[in-house]
Amino acid sequence: MTAGHEAEAARLRLPPGFRVMAFDSVGSTNDEAKAFARSGAAEGTIVWAKRQESGRGRRGRAWTSPEGNLYSSIILRPSRPPAEAAQISFVAALAIADTAASVLPDPDSVRCKWPNDVLVQGRKLSGILLESEAAAGGGLSWLVLGVGINLRHFPEGTEFAATSLAAEGAPALQPAALLEIYAEHLARWYALWTEHGFGPVRDAWLKRARGLGEPIVVRLPDRTLTGTFADLDSDGVLLLDREDGAGRQRIAAGDVFFPPVVET
Repeated sequence: MTAGHEAEAARLRLPPGFRVMAFDSVGSTNDEAKAFARSGAAEGTIVWAKRQESGRGRRGRAWTSPEGNLYSSIILRPSRPPAEAAQISFVAALAIADTAASVLPDPDSVRCKWPNDVLVQGRKLSGILLESEAAAGGGLSWLVLGVGINLRHFPEGTEFAATSLAAEGAPALQPAALLEIYAEHLARWYALWTEHGFGPVRDAWLKRARGLGEPIVVRLPDRTLTGTFADLDSDGVLLLDREDGAGRQRIAAGDVFFPPVVET
């Protein structure tokens, strides 16, 4: 942590209960946050870095992390069963979507893609990574929510096209300003989830969902399924009406793609 970055962090306007640990560079903000969590850091502690040397996303995928984007991980300690922890990815997606919509010229271009992506004009804006540790009694000891938002840069040549806020017309912003906006929205959605459960989060996510009621392709580790994105179940599982007539299938994990629209 440098003096300049520490001073910048001290000036941040954050929701009550949030505090920032600021770094110029880390291997991974999630790894740093996990270490702080194991040492007893309070809920609301945010690890924020200008860049990551070993950023990663879901399933260990590399996450490109040049300086100029937002990289943060927050420690949460929800009093919920571990099985419900995955719902926080929807909380985070809504916070990112609201953040993007608040700075873009076309707020309606922001959509959520199952399970935890946020899209602008159909291109991937952000990444979300949840990691947690169980407590001795069976509950959650802590959960780390890692979020990367493409502010100025985005990777080229990815399987699912990416974008950045700058590329989509957002005004010039510093990562610190974006962190303030994101933290405000995250605090609001996290409080709603904590107090009222997944129901209102699910409803809000569905209003922003890309592909609902439309054909999708779901890539699983051992096969690929096609069908219609029918709904989001009460636990966040995707409900797919299969094209092959096999009925409705619950899908807990997978990668969703949208088939190209064929004009007639």
